[in-house]
Amino acid sequence: MDPVMTKELNEIEKSLTQTKKQFLTMAQRATKELDRRRKALSKDLARANKRAQKARADLKKKAERLAKTSAAKANKDLKKQISNLKEVLATARADAAQLRKDLEPVRTDLANARDHLSHALHIDRALKKISKKFSAKPAAKKKAKKKVAKKKVAKKKVAKKKVAKKTATKKKAPVRRKKAASVKVASKKSAAT
Repeated sequence: MDPVMTKELNEIEKSLTQTKKQFLTMAQRATKELDRRRKALSKDLARANKRAQKARADLKKKAERLAKTSAAKANKDLKKQISNLKEVLATARADAAQLRKDLEPVRTDLANARDHLSHALHIDRALKKISKKFSAKPAAKKKAKKKVAKKKVAKKKVAKKKVAKKTATKKKAPVRRKKAASVKVASKKSAAT
C-alpha cells in the first residue's frame, strides 16, 4: 500500500474513534441528565398531588364542621377557610397539570436519547466487526484455468452377458415345540385312563 494512503487512513480512523467516543459520552451524559430531570419532575408531581389530596381532605373536614356549627361567627370563619382551601386545591391541581405537561417532553427526549445511545453502541460493535474482517489476512487468489474443450469419443457397443437369475427359495417355518404345561396335561389324561 502507498505510505501516504496508509497515513490518511490512520488519520481517518483516529478521527472516527474520537468522534465515536465523543458521541457516546454525549449520549450517556444526555441520558443521565434527562433521567435526573424526569425523576425530579416526578417527585414534584407527587408532592403536588399530595398537596391537592391534603387540601381536598381539609376542605371536606371544614365543610362537615360548617354543617354542624350554627354560630354565625364560626360559620363565617369556616366559609373563609373553605374558600382559602379551594384556592389552594385549585393551585395544587394547576401545578400538577403543569408538571405533567413538563414531564411529557422530558420523557420523549429521554426515550430518544436512549435510542441514540443504543444505536451508538450497535455502531461501535459493527465497526469492531468490520475492522476485524479487514485486519484478517486476505485469502490467496486462485489463478483461473482455461477450460479446454474435449472431443467426444464414440463409445463402442459391447454385448451384455446374460446372467442367470436365481429363483427365490421359500424359507421353512420354524418348528414349534409344545409348551411344557400342555405336555403335562396330556400325560395326566393318559395316566387317568
